[in-house]
Amino acid sequence: MKKFQAQPGFVVQAYRFALDPNAGQEAALRSHCGAARAAYNWAVGWVEASWWQRRAEESYGVAEEALTPWRPWSLPALRKAFNEVKHTDPRFAAWWQENSKEAYSTGLANAAVAFDNYAKSKRGKRKGRAVGMPRFKSKRKAHLSCRFTTGTIRVDADGRHVTLPRLGAIRTHEPTAKLLDRVQGGTARILSATVRHERGRWFVSFQAEVKRDLVRVTRPDAAVGIDLGVKTLAVMADSTGEIRTAPHPGHYDRARKQLRRASRVVSRRQGPDRRTGQQPSKRWEKANAQRNKVHHRVANLREDALHKLTTTVAAEYGTVVVEDLNVAGMLKNRRLARRIADAGFGEIRRQLDHKTRQRHATHTIVANRWYPSSKTCSGCGAVKAKLPLHVRTYECDACGLVLDRDDNAALNLAALAAACVTGTGVAGDQDTAPAVSKPRGADQKTRATRTRRKAEAGRAGGATLPHQRQPEARDRTQAEPLTLW
Repeated sequence: MKKFQAQPGFVVQAYRFALDPNAGQEAALRSHCGAARAAYNWAVGWVEASWWQRRAEESYGVAEEALTPWRPWSLPALRKAFNEVKHTDPRFAAWWQENSKEAYSTGLANAAVAFDNYAKSKRGKRKGRAVGMPRFKSKRKAHLSCRFTTGTIRVDADGRHVTLPRLGAIRTHEPTAKLLDRVQGGTARILSATVRHERGRWFVSFQAEVKRDLVRVTRPDAAVGIDLGVKTLAVMADSTGEIRTAPHPGHYDRARKQLRRASRVVSRRQGPDRRTGQQPSKRWEKANAQRNKVHHRVANLREDALHKLTTTVAAEYGTVVVEDLNVAGMLKNRRLARRIADAGFGEIRRQLDHKTRQRHATHTIVANRWYPSSKTCSGCGAVKAKLPLHVRTYECDACGLVLDRDDNAALNLAALAAACVTGTGVAGDQDTAPAVSKPRGADQKTRATRTRRKAEAGRAGGATLPHQRQPEARDRTQAEPLTLW
């Protein structure tokens, strides 16, 4: 399927608004999201059925050419198969007409993407962590979401309602003037809409093709290095030597007392129990809603603070240098995990990359993950062999510079902007730095944790058993099977 390309001078942007549906509309929203989940589960089971059937036939000694054909998982193939089944399958025949066809297309599209990601991951063609087989979505845990791409999708002229297929006009909790003015002015075109239940309420996100003029930053020739931390959220040092700090908001820490009290009330109510089939009491549901309200407020405060920080940085500097932090590995530190998660390191980098590229067309440089920004002297370039985390002041043995370690790291990151232009173009490339003292192991960050031992044969969970290997389908044309395990 051909990927959508925006027109020259246009960008694809999302506008999200909170909804205030009535009881009937909320029931219809939940029905559409449930239909998407049911279609996803059907697609996963339909495709994998042929995998297991082929495995059983191979165990019987059936020849390769006589095996059950592979079932394709492309979106057109899944749609065609589902349209043939939905009239007779007892799981859908009685109620499939109650929802828009877009609900089922959402589930089928998600299943097709899941199988594609799994196949690419097994072949090593997908970056990131390994992706497992698509699994069935639980009715209790699945996120409620549904996407509309065809039909009546619009923002009403009154600025307080949106219209979606089969759902009609739904009142919004906030004005939709930002998108409505662009649509009426001809500078935006709505492509699709996605409804989602998140943080205790319903939201609708309009994906629109918007004409966007680049905004010139305040200081286009200045570069800033951002060092993220736990004690201070961000230390920003620019190319002129000016250092600014953004304090850690600590939204979760301030709400912990309130969360403890709310959690204590929930624990004293009769909650659900899947083992015995016990249903939660009304008092438990009310107390749990109050606790979730505190969590949602913390999440909203964190999101607002991060947007304000990244917007300020992106609108001022022409070049932004950030670190490639291993956030998933940092969260394994049980002493710092709560503060790191509350800071949102990964979200800061994502927002900076998006805002600098689409709003201002400025540069974002990502420093090498192992670049020793804290151990390098920002004055003479000497590198320490070790610098433990508890040492908060950097003292250079070569030139005698004494500086806060976070300020020193931010200055080194800001200096990388010039190295990327005049050097090899790789942030943190050690060949571009002057020849200075570098003790053994000083060219990398100090490893805070011990390396994980690889599982070996003979240990629990270390070896793959012979009966755990089986063939499975490929992406489109299944000429050769993948290994399921």
